[in-house]
Amino acid sequence: MLQDMDDDIEPQGPILPRARKVVSGFAEVGLSGAEELLRRMSPEGREQARRERAAKARRQRRLALRLAMASAGALLVWAVLAAVSAPGVALAVAMAALIVVTTLIVLHTDPRAPGREALVQAALPDLVDEADIWLAGYQRGLPPPARQLATDIRHRLDGLRPLVTRLDPRSPAAGAIHKLVSIELPDLVDGWRDVPPAARRTMLPDGRTPDDHLVNGLHLIDAELTRLRGAAGDGALDGIAVQGRYLELKYGNDGQLP
Repeated sequence: MLQDMDDDIEPQGPILPRARKVVSGFAEVGLSGAEELLRRMSPEGREQARRERAAKARRQRRLALRLAMASAGALLVWAVLAAVSAPGVALAVAMAALIVVTTLIVLHTDPRAPGREALVQAALPDLVDEADIWLAGYQRGLPPPARQLATDIRHRLDGLRPLVTRLDPRSPAAGAIHKLVSIELPDLVDGWRDVPPAARRTMLPDGRTPDDHLVNGLHLIDAELTRLRGAAGDGALDGIAVQGRYLELKYGNDGQLP
């Protein structure tokens, strides 16, 4: 009898560890949900949401402009064909062209988040917001040291915002910022993401892991953003100094301040 009872109880032994795993899983989900809620309610989270809304509005405006241009093109096709063929044929061809072009535009438009093409094509004043949203989308999947560096880079980008709005897009500083943010930063992150997760901590022949290369690259990008911000600021200081000297020479008394 006792043996039979032992046999009945024995298979239920692993139930307690499994129950603990289930409870711990629910706890982790609850904590991650709470952390996400706190992040969204924080000033940084609200600012991030505002930027995402602004970037989404810009993408919608670009989409509307492309659709308007497609409609104008279809109308032009109809007008040309109507002059040399039957109106019904011209209308059918124009409508077919409009449907094809509209489909291509919609298929190549991502309304959720900026892709690399959006970063490359973004004007310098918009690039900071686009890059901030792009980096935020990948930040949570990065290793902890890289995650912190991504936060630092986003702060650097935020600090660049007042400068890039005044920076000449043709200046060397503007070109360097655009290349660093729209090409080199995505190349680094995408290159790391292409490595299988199981191999990201594998030692390479140079003695570093892919995680190490990611962290080192983000360090360099963070430092370069700091340098470019200083260079752009120095350029603004030089510009105001030159302008001030010009005014002194033109309107001052023998070039001296009153």
